[in-house]
Amino acid sequence: MPERTSLQSADFEVVDMLTASTLGVYLLLVVGVSTALLDGAAACSAWPTCGGELLVSPSDPLPHIVAWLHRVVVLLVGLLLAGTTIRTWLAKQRTPRRVRGALTTGLVLYPIQVAIGALTAGAGAPTALSAIHLVTAIVIFSSLLLALLWQLEFETPAEESKPKPDPAPVVGPRPEVTDAATAQTAAATAQPPGLVGRARAYVALTKPKLWWLLCLVALAAMSIAGGRTLDPWTVAATLTGGVLAIGASGTFNNVLERDIDRQMDRTSDRPLVEGRISVRNAIAFGVFLTFVSAVVFVTLVNVLAAVLGMLAILFYSVGYTLVLKPNTTQNIVLGGAVGAFPALIGWAAVTETVGIPAVVLGGVIFLWTPAHFYNLAMAYRDDYERAGFPMLPVVRGESVTRRHIMLYLGATMLAAIVLGSHPHLDVVYAVTVAVVGGVFVWAVVKLFREQDQHAAVRAFHTSNAYLGCLLVAIVLDTLVV
Repeated sequence: MPERTSLQSADFEVVDMLTASTLGVYLLLVVGVSTALLDGAAACSAWPTCGGELLVSPSDPLPHIVAWLHRVVVLLVGLLLAGTTIRTWLAKQRTPRRVRGALTTGLVLYPIQVAIGALTAGAGAPTALSAIHLVTAIVIFSSLLLALLWQLEFETPAEESKPKPDPAPVVGPRPEVTDAATAQTAAATAQPPGLVGRARAYVALTKPKLWWLLCLVALAAMSIAGGRTLDPWTVAATLTGGVLAIGASGTFNNVLERDIDRQMDRTSDRPLVEGRISVRNAIAFGVFLTFVSAVVFVTLVNVLAAVLGMLAILFYSVGYTLVLKPNTTQNIVLGGAVGAFPALIGWAAVTETVGIPAVVLGGVIFLWTPAHFYNLAMAYRDDYERAGFPMLPVVRGESVTRRHIMLYLGATMLAAIVLGSHPHLDVVYAVTVAVVGGVFVWAVVKLFREQDQHAAVRAFHTSNAYLGCLLVAIVLDTLVV
């Protein structure tokens, strides 16, 4: 990704106001879902002042507090949205028509949304009205997110490089791309390491940096499914089988991409590239991990978890590594299904089924993956271009990639709201979703403004922190609080 200087001369006042309004509406969504879960309509049925009752109930104060918080946020966000819309119309020369149109749409819908909320509270939150209330709020949030995106694209310059055509499809393993000098270097470094070095090399094959996040996904799914009755032995067995499956997937990925890895600075120190482990031994190691993972799942968890684990290994090793990654710009999007498997496995470990909450959690991971990994693809764009992978920044350019990051981030935030409607999730999850969602949006806005490698790496790490905090909040809400 080419270095760029920060755009100090641009006027970002409208962007700042748009960001604040977008996050304000998102906070309203979070508080609204929390109010519904806590039956705030029953605690505060009159509107707007709860029938004149200003004090909370001493026996059950939380629903009353959340209901009042919801109404305060409605007022403050409405004022902010009105101010932002007026500001954009006054700054016509610096705001595209579609930005003003999207903002005006949100402002027009806002009082309608408030009226539906008042009717919902007065009628005791009937299902139909609640659904209309939620959908209207989602439309408002979406319109503001689009306005923010379009304003960012208007105020930040497009990249100079032209998009490249998609490469020809690749079927099967990618061809050998090393030259004689590279081969000699690999042979020179292929000296047998000591016992500790060899052990570290085998661990590196399994991509241990992925363990914590994917295991946390499985644990979050198990926590929602089992709650405080969750069996620790089931957790231990599932995570053990999961780590082995992740390790097998990572090992096969190392084997299949070993020639490409030599061309990328980021992956040039992997064990197979440096010759610390032979290809034959790596394949045997991957098969061994797959077998042990299946045995653990079948004997200590259940057959469904084992089947899902094997499908995850197959999809990552063949579907993603051999088919998607080298052949389509949608490799990251479709490959995000890999990250959804731990949610399904965790739920199946507890219930022996694949339930809707697990699918929703998997959907969060699926939508989060492009918003997460596209940042890394931009930071190492030259690496991926040299290796011949049709990553979105290489083929379509960084401007298009930034747009996709923002759109997938918005979709992820909405999916997190849907997940938050589960009755086992409470205040910890709601607060976490609101805070980390705001931080993630801030990082992406900075990415638009700065357009350099540092901003892309920062957004990448922020996305990691976003999902990690989200999953920890699920575990805390369901098992601890």
